[in-house]
Amino acid sequence: QLQLVESGGGLVQPGGSLRLSCAASGFTLDDYTIGWFRQAPGKEREGLSCISRSTGRTNYADSVKGRFTISKDNAKNTVYLQMNNLKPEDTGVYYCAATTLVLFSLCMSTHAYNYWGQGTQVTVSS
Repeated sequence: QLQLVESGGGLVQPGGSLRLSCAASGFTLDDYTIGWFRQAPGKEREGLSCISRSTGRTNYADSVKGRFTISKDNAKNTVYLQMNNLKPEDTGVYYCAATTLVLFSLCMSTHAYNYWGQGTQVTVSS
């Protein structure tokens, strides 16, 4: 059974860093594109970053470009989201998701994904 489990969230001060992990089971990362998404209170879920299956090509939302880095460790079957210089507006529940999507240009869309983790809370506050 395909499963995604996020971890690494927490409370951090503005300017701080966190690394989120997305542990995959029941499938191998090389077969799926993985995306990271965020849902702030009262807002729609938005795409932050994605990493393609096999090639490892990456994409970022403008709001996190230069601050967040997505990576994957195939040996651990885990995808990471390194978040630096965090801002209060980065607060929300962070989800990872998996898809066999072929069109990488769509990898930031929630509609492209059919497997989701349960989410991990990130709160940026002083």
